[in-house]
Formats: sequence, structure tokens, C-alpha cells
Amino acid sequence: MKNTMAGKSIILRLELLTEQIHFGQLITVITENGGDVIAIDVIQTGANWTVRDITVSASEQSQLDSIVARMKDLAGVRLVHVSDRTFLLHLGGKIEMKPKSPIQNRDDLSRVYTPDVARVCMAIHEDETNAYKLTIKRNTVAVVSDGSAVLGLGNIGPYAAMPVMEGKAMLFKQFADVDAFPICLSTQSTEEIIATIKNLAPGFGGINLEDISSPRCFEIEARLREELDIPVFHDDQHGTAVVLYAGLINALKVVGKQISEAKVVVCGIGAAGMACSNILLAAGVKELIGVDREGALVRTKEYANPHWTEYAERTNPNLRSGNLHDVIEGADVFIGLSAGGLLKRADVERMAAKPVVFVMANPTPEIHPDEIEDIVGVVATGRSDFPNQINNVLCFPGIFRAALDCQASTINEEMKLAASAAIASVVTQQELNKLYIIPSVFNQEVVRRIREAVIRAAIQTGTARRIPREFRQAE
Repeated sequence: MKNTMAGKSIILRLELLTEQIHFGQLITVITENGGDVIAIDVIQTGANWTVRDITVSASEQSQLDSIVARMKDLAGVRLVHVSDRTFLLHLGGKIEMKPKSPIQNRDDLSRVYTPDVARVCMAIHEDETNAYKLTIKRNTVAVVSDGSAVLGLGNIGPYAAMPVMEGKAMLFKQFADVDAFPICLSTQSTEEIIATIKNLAPGFGGINLEDISSPRCFEIEARLREELDIPVFHDDQHGTAVVLYAGLINALKVVGKQISEAKVVVCGIGAAGMACSNILLAAGVKELIGVDREGALVRTKEYANPHWTEYAERTNPNLRSGNLHDVIEGADVFIGLSAGGLLKRADVERMAAKPVVFVMANPTPEIHPDEIEDIVGVVATGRSDFPNQINNVLCFPGIFRAALDCQASTINEEMKLAASAAIASVVTQQELNKLYIIPSVFNQEVVRRIREAVIRAAIQTGTARRIPREFRQAE
């Protein structure tokens, strides 16, 4: 899951009439409303006025809102504007493009553009696979969204989704040195999205689909995987699934259970729920029950959602029916990808001994971890302020680094399973405990291990079109 937690602070630019208000009065108003003053900067000053920037922090956004409202009402104070560190970071966008080699003279110009570039163009024209050697295709991923399902915000459209896609591009670069470009499309037509991405594909070595609503995301990904010869990866589905399974590998070690013997309940059968279920089935789970608004999905029923009907055919072998409270009895693992507050302590008490509970609804988990800490074997969330965060950032940089380096034509289930095992392996047996089943996103071993494991899986499954030198030597 993506991280939605962030520090809460603002910068108030205030014009103060010094004869009408004293600075101490401002500080009193701020502290009375739950704020802390952490910096004061004088911007301009005059005989009877001053302009100051006051940086204020608070634990809740509502407290900051109250402080701003009070400032607007104070005599002798004019609120010039309000900003915060997050907005300042986004000014002008968060990414830029830079040339790898400077153009310093006419000779350089002729090599990078005209006339010498023609020879490179013709080399690619004669053999299109040369695009991987001679263009940015070799190391570039398109991060594509229509803004229809931005986490926690919903259908906010392409303009508003762009900051998220820019952030994703930053993570690709920082963690795996993958050049990624954000592309937000001003259409939510399935066919138009598919056609647009196909037309853009020649310039990219992979496509990362992001924040596209269900069920359209299923068809868009399936069609593009079939019609393109580069990896297409819907991170909201598969990134979540890879990291979830990595955490589950280690969680089951902590509680001493085997995945083939575990009863697993997945709550929330949307895009992420489908993908998580698929990887768990591929990993060897035999009894997996999916639960959504209509209760447990069972193959004896027909559903308006055709994806649910297909899902039910592959799951719930014992035809368990009823709601979440009914089917969770005796479960070893609960996977929550639904909404806050759906899971109750009484439900967890009905699970098997030492249950593994992953409550990944964001920002409010299905149950607050503190409510069940004393009765679970392991608990994980999608949030950064609790132990064991299931965060997609652990997956997508490394899996695309591997796919690009071996020029994989797709990212298949074997590659995803390999990525999960690689992530899990970063936590050593000595480190492993109920509060540490998954590595930090800043652990530099993560991308390296994913790259190695996923390239090996791509080679073994015939997906790799290029075998990196170090793997040729190892063969």
C-alpha cells in the first residue's frame, strides 16, 4: 500500500500593525489552538508594521485550520498567505530532464541532432531492437494514470493526479535509477487509454499503470499485456500483492505455520484484492475465501461483477457462505483491503491461534492494531506509523529495474513470486520478530536482491530477451 502519512506544518506570512498587536499575542493564539511555533523569519519591516513568516506545527490538520481562522479574525493582522513544506516542494513540479552529455560546440550538436544522428536513426530503422541500445527506451518507464482512483482521494482527474505520478517517478529514480515519466491522460475511456498507451510505447521499456479504477484496470492491463511486447504492471494490484506476500512469508515463520495449511480470508475483492489472492494461490494457499459487500464469494452464485464470478470459481473450496464474521472463524490469516472499521476484536478472537492480521485499508485500517495487539501473532498495516508497513515502494523500483535490465517482455507470476521471496530474505532470521517482518523502504539491499531474483526468474521462464553479463557468467 502507498504511504499516506505526512508531517503537519504550515508557514503563515503575516503583516502585523505593531501599534495594534504584540507578537506575544500571536504566539498565545497559536499555542491555545494546539500549535507549536518552530521558526520565525522577518521578511520586511517598517516604522509601524512588519511582515513575518511563522512556521507552525501541529498534530492534527484541524488544529492548523483553527489557527489560520483565528489569524484572519485578529485585529492588526493581515494573513498574506499560507503555505507548507509539501506545497513548497511541489512548486514547478518535482522532477526535471537533464542531458547526459553537454552540447559545447557544433561537433557535439551534429552528433546529438543533425546530421550525424541520421546514422543512428537508420540503425534502428533496420533493426528496431537497437532502440534498447541507442535510445532512452533501455531505462525508461511510463507512469500512466487517468486519475480515476487516486488513493484516499478517488476520481480527481488527470491534472490533480499529476503530483502523485511525479512522486512515483522520483521513487523509481532514487531507489533503482530507473528514469520514469509521469503521463496523466484526459480520458477515462478504456479503449482510448489502451490506444494511447500503445501509441506511446515505442519510447518506453515498461508501462506502470497507476490509480486507474476497477474494473476498467483489469481490461486495460490484460489488453496491453497481450498487445505490447514490454512489461505492463498495474502497481496498485501487483505491487501490493508482491509486498503483501513478502510480509506473509515472514509472518508465517514468526507464528510457525505453513502457507499450504493456512486458511486465508481476503476482505475487499477489488483490484488489489484480486491480485493479492492470485499471488497467494500461486504460492500454495489451498483454502482462500474472498469477502466483499455481498459476503463470501462462492461459486454456487452468479454475480453482476463478472470478475467476482471468475474469482469464486477459483477460491472458497469448502463453499463457506455468510458475512466476514461467519467465515473468519478458524482463519489463520486475515488480509484487509477494504475499509476502516470493518474488522472487530471479536472477529479476531474467533480466528485460529496466533493469527496473522494484515489490515491495509488506508488511511484508516480495518481495525486499529492496538485493539488486537495482545491476541495476534503478527499484525501489519499500510501505514508508516505502525510496525510492518506493507508499502508498494518495496516492489516496483526493483521489479522494473530487473525487467529493464533483461529486456523482459512481461512481468509474470514467477517473477512476482521471486520478488516477494527476495524482499522477505532481506530480514534475517536473527532480526525476524512480530514487529519486524518486512524491511524498510530505505534498505539498500531490497532493490539489489529483487533485481537478481527477478532476472533469474525471467531467464528461467523464457521472458528475458537479454541476459546480463553477470548472469551469463553464472550459467
